[in-house]
Amino acid sequence: MPFHEHEILETVRMVDLEALDIRTTTLGISLLGCVRPTVGRTADAVRQRIVAAGKDLVRVAAEVESDYGIPIVNKRVSVTPVALLAEALDGDDLTPIAEAMDQAGAEIGVDYVGGFSALVHHGTGRGDRRLIDSIARALSSTQRVCSSVNVGSTRAGINFAACLDMAKVVKETAARTADQGGIGCAKLVVFMNAVEDNPFIAGAMHGVGMPDVAINCGVSGPGVVRAVLAAVGQSADLMAVAEAIKKTAFKVTRMGELIGRETARRLGVPFGAVDLSLAPTPAPGDSIAEILELFGLERCGAPGTIMCLAILNDAVKKGGAMAAAHVGGLSGAFIPVSEDMGMVRAAQAGALTYEKLEGMTAVCSVGIDMVAIPGDTSVETIAALIGDEMAIGMINNKTTAVRLLPIPGKKAGESVDFGGLLGVAYVMPVSKFRSDVLVRRGGHVPPPLNALTN
Repeated sequence: MPFHEHEILETVRMVDLEALDIRTTTLGISLLGCVRPTVGRTADAVRQRIVAAGKDLVRVAAEVESDYGIPIVNKRVSVTPVALLAEALDGDDLTPIAEAMDQAGAEIGVDYVGGFSALVHHGTGRGDRRLIDSIARALSSTQRVCSSVNVGSTRAGINFAACLDMAKVVKETAARTADQGGIGCAKLVVFMNAVEDNPFIAGAMHGVGMPDVAINCGVSGPGVVRAVLAAVGQSADLMAVAEAIKKTAFKVTRMGELIGRETARRLGVPFGAVDLSLAPTPAPGDSIAEILELFGLERCGAPGTIMCLAILNDAVKKGGAMAAAHVGGLSGAFIPVSEDMGMVRAAQAGALTYEKLEGMTAVCSVGIDMVAIPGDTSVETIAALIGDEMAIGMINNKTTAVRLLPIPGKKAGESVDFGGLLGVAYVMPVSKFRSDVLVRRGGHVPPPLNALTN
């Protein structure tokens, strides 16, 4: 489909005035050929593989950014879930592999390396156990490495015992990075229905169904959508609002696929997917909460918030699906609280509560994301919070996730400033009522009836 002059000029305006950007180009790299008899030798092979495959990523992305005038904010790498490498290794601590990933990321100049991950939705194997037990050490000893664990799927149900395992990991990770406000938890996500081609951190991984290497592109344009809604005005009905968002998503996705395919062509690797996810930043005007408020809400979290988010997410998906050959990843609206100043203000005002966020995750693109909770929140409560979010994803047959930040030494109403894209973590209260007996049951939540689709 050719690009017309007016589209090019419109894109230039979006970049200059409305903070349109390519949020990430993520190079997925298979590590399945890196297995050696020992953890140390495997770590060496992992570092060499990432450096060899990714050495040109930053340079090529910079060239594409310069040639097309579209900012590419982050350059990232995702790798095969490391737990798959661990089954045959001697030695239980996989931290050396994470450190090799971190070193390789530094050598090639990328922002993050995702894939210190495991898939345990059916059960926890030997390699999975090794990885889960290594996560807290790995995240506290590296800068760029991100970790994810998929504990459920609509077809498999929820591995609730793994929810408790991950709650313990979250608490240990927070404790090991307490001198940095528990920042290690910002690099850790628990998934339901994880996808193979997600370019966004912290959940990016290179799935086993992907080619040896591939480029996935993540586009983000909250500022563009915000500007469109401001122009539509308060007199337009909701159908007109949805149409305006859909048309904007179409334009943004076309630009994203162009940049993604050109980056892949110059690298000589396959193009995977374009992920149109409205991912906010702490920058003024780059907020999902402010988009929802332009629908007519006094504050994000007010009655009607979930409906507005559903309209936004659906319109983004419809526009994106018509614009690109392969829209993948997560594609929708992210609601990471600390990374969105509008969300932070809504939480501080009492309009946005944890329970309201849970409701919003039923219709958003991911889930409970970058939510700070009191540092003394119990492991059992965190496990139950993870279970609640996994159930939303399971029943609705959607990808969802939990990225909780129990901030050491902080109570509800306090905050910690992580800086950069991670923003300000405002500590939100969670229920004081306990779920310990439920959590001790453990076991597996059976899949729902709608899993029987054959």
